[in-house]
Amino acid sequence: MSISKTYLPKEAEEKWYSYWLKHEFFKSVPDEREPYTIVIPPPNVTGVLHMGHMLNNTIQDVLTRRARMKGKNACWVPGTDHASIATEAKVVAMLKEKGITKKDISRPEFMAYAWEWKEKYGGIILEQLKKLGASCDWNRTRFTMEDKLTDAVIDTFIHLYKKGWIYRGIRMVNWDPVGKTGVSDEEVIRKEVNQKLYYIRYKVVSGELSEVSGHLTTHHSPLTTHHLTVATTRPETIMADAAICINPNDERYFNLHGKKAVIPLINKEIPIILDEYVSMDFGTGCLKVTPAHDLNDYELGQRHNLPIIDILNDDGTLNEKAQILVGEDRFAARKKIAVLLEADGYLEKVEDYKSQIGFSERTDAVIEPKLSMQWFCKMDEMAKPALDYVLKGDIKLIPEKFVNTYRHWMENIKDWCISRQLWWGQQIPAWYLPDGRFVIAKTREEAFEEAKKLKAESQKLKAGDLVQDEDVLDTWFSSWLWPISVFDGFQDPNNDDINYYYPTNDLVTAPEILFLWVARMIMAGHEFRGEIPFKNVYLTGIVRDKLGRKMSKSLGNSPDPLDLIEKFGADGVRVGMLLCSPAGNDLMFNESYCEQGRNFANKIWNAFRLVKGWEVDNSLENPNQVAIEWFESRFNQALTEIESNFSQYRISEALMATYKLVWDDFCAWYLEMIKPGFIDGQPLPIDSETFDYTVGFFENILKVLHPFMPFISEELWHDDLFGERATYDCCIVAQLPTNGQINAQLLADTEIVKQTVTQIRNIRNSKQIPPREKLSLSVKANSFVDYKKFELIITKLGNVRGLDMVTDKVVGAVNFMVSTDEFYIPMNETLDPLIECTRLQKEKEYLIGFLRSVNSKLENERFMSNAKPEIIEAELKKKADAEAKLKILEENLLALAC
Repeated sequence: MSISKTYLPKEAEEKWYSYWLKHEFFKSVPDEREPYTIVIPPPNVTGVLHMGHMLNNTIQDVLTRRARMKGKNACWVPGTDHASIATEAKVVAMLKEKGITKKDISRPEFMAYAWEWKEKYGGIILEQLKKLGASCDWNRTRFTMEDKLTDAVIDTFIHLYKKGWIYRGIRMVNWDPVGKTGVSDEEVIRKEVNQKLYYIRYKVVSGELSEVSGHLTTHHSPLTTHHLTVATTRPETIMADAAICINPNDERYFNLHGKKAVIPLINKEIPIILDEYVSMDFGTGCLKVTPAHDLNDYELGQRHNLPIIDILNDDGTLNEKAQILVGEDRFAARKKIAVLLEADGYLEKVEDYKSQIGFSERTDAVIEPKLSMQWFCKMDEMAKPALDYVLKGDIKLIPEKFVNTYRHWMENIKDWCISRQLWWGQQIPAWYLPDGRFVIAKTREEAFEEAKKLKAESQKLKAGDLVQDEDVLDTWFSSWLWPISVFDGFQDPNNDDINYYYPTNDLVTAPEILFLWVARMIMAGHEFRGEIPFKNVYLTGIVRDKLGRKMSKSLGNSPDPLDLIEKFGADGVRVGMLLCSPAGNDLMFNESYCEQGRNFANKIWNAFRLVKGWEVDNSLENPNQVAIEWFESRFNQALTEIESNFSQYRISEALMATYKLVWDDFCAWYLEMIKPGFIDGQPLPIDSETFDYTVGFFENILKVLHPFMPFISEELWHDDLFGERATYDCCIVAQLPTNGQINAQLLADTEIVKQTVTQIRNIRNSKQIPPREKLSLSVKANSFVDYKKFELIITKLGNVRGLDMVTDKVVGAVNFMVSTDEFYIPMNETLDPLIECTRLQKEKEYLIGFLRSVNSKLENERFMSNAKPEIIEAELKKKADAEAKLKILEENLLALAC
């Protein structure tokens, strides 16, 4: 079978992904093998592939493919999340284009439109993942709002309600004015923003407050009036002020005790109250108290029995209670009210001010604190075992630095607001009687039976009188059940799938949803199965551009992943993503990494073409035994390193070890050591033993490469160089090589030989000696390296005539040292002693500095007591080698009379 001159990634990707699907290589069913299970963090049905998905799913695919090649029954479960807020926004926008508003249609009609949208667009991201090479069991694709998963969510709500862990109440919540729904604390992203600090003057009056016809008025005493100044970033909420608060210990304001203030523009009188909550050294020391629009103000208002005046509509516009600027958006009102305050002399000054503001994770709208009737889930009882699992090591967070973050959050956990004011999602199973009481039940029929148990009015009740709660449950209330529900563990807790695949092995996700999702899945696993949902949590970093900015559409700094795949090939992009992605650390992405990945694929391809192009002569003896034995040991050494990195989830490092093995050791050294030469421009044949070993090495390299680069490895795997493959004899299920023997002495000696060749090449370049011109080389061996054993390699790669083993220095030759051994290359030109002295002196200075740093480590008690024995041994060897080399350098300097 001929092989194309260049690797054509698009052809290979289409061919082999279709082949894998056709022959069901991704399919998993329970059997006698050890399972390896990973569930995808379900992307939103509204989503399209972005760089974060690329990184996350590349890592998942590497882990899944590797498990499959280790003989495990690998099951990677895909699926999507119904994403209540984001999807409803998409559907509302779609309806708007049709001239329809949500309020004009019924809930069933809206849901029909939403399902239509989901069926049309909801699977896009999963199809895009296939382009990346994701080896999910697509037959197992789940959706968080499909019937079985919805049943699980409703059953969970009922279960927790019966335990007393779900309750309903009015609380200050995070309100998203764009999504028009409450969101949990974990769905609020804090950002530092530039704002304005407005200093507003309030008139102070004296008198007693009394209530007349529902309004507070003042009986004024004949005292004079003056003003106080309040600093606020939110002048648009002054109409909702219920009081001005000062610290009772603030001497500046003793004269204000018992007085009243008048809200500017609307001339409403409010009390001046005293509370040590107010900081005397912040702002002016006077605080406007707006209980309806600030959590701290709400708590202050509760202590002082202040009225709650909510002047904002659900969409963030001002309502009639504001009295002025009714209907204006809150931010437009902020600008306009500043103009009005200034015009009437109430605005003292405006300053620039930086502060942290909450933004909705889903819509990026500025969060508005709002009092609202919501459903909540108690978290303290569920948090305790979920924290213990991590602290005891039953669940490992990778990297470990996130354990403290996790502990802090779990020890300070708040109740979870689980209701959302939306239609798309699982509707809360609460059913209201006409008198306002409610029952919790899965269906109307079950609710009616529960309602009949209540007294009084329920005696005349009909099933049709019950009204189900309009709200839906938070999307995370479905996805926290994901590792159980994807295996139908709620409907049938003892089915074959859940018993075989659960707990899952690894979870790969982002640190920003450690609490939103990961912690809650651990809680659900304990509550509903009595065990952990997964064993390891690999937390990826945030993908940033080369300037350190988070990639986003708004900044225009996020490339389209499909464009990258088109340009560099899927394997190139996978390698590019992983080269710069240590676990838990942000990665500075640059397209050059993908280019490096593509170049790596081309290197592999060209190396394969080189080997495939050799002519084999069965009559030839094998002259390459040393090279073969060296690469065999080097391969086993690299395999040990790769295994170690994977065991520690150092996937980027595992790839780098693979990269160096292939590019440096195999291509740059081994193939150069054994490739046949030329006579009269014609290539010489290679002996069959060397060829067979090399083909075997290449086959094992393809296996090691496959988890990272599935397409090129599968393409080359099926080349006839390896013989005819059966239908299911594919690289995707080939068994990974196991660690063999490592000849440490051979590896160490070969490293010295490689350094020797490199030095010869450097001298050739510095002296501008043509590559084809053979050189003479004398070796004064002070170590135990058997250079004659490596003579063929040195003469071939260094293009020298042979090795002349000497016992004395060669006068007048260019010399260099590798370890403690001395090498001499005689030159026709006269050696300049001054230049040589300068070179040797620089080398001596470097060695003295190196020796100083080694001694510093060895003299450090902390290092010596904590370092592993092999590390200390390595440092002692460095010291001995440096001292020996320094002695030889000083002898050479003395011989030259430097």
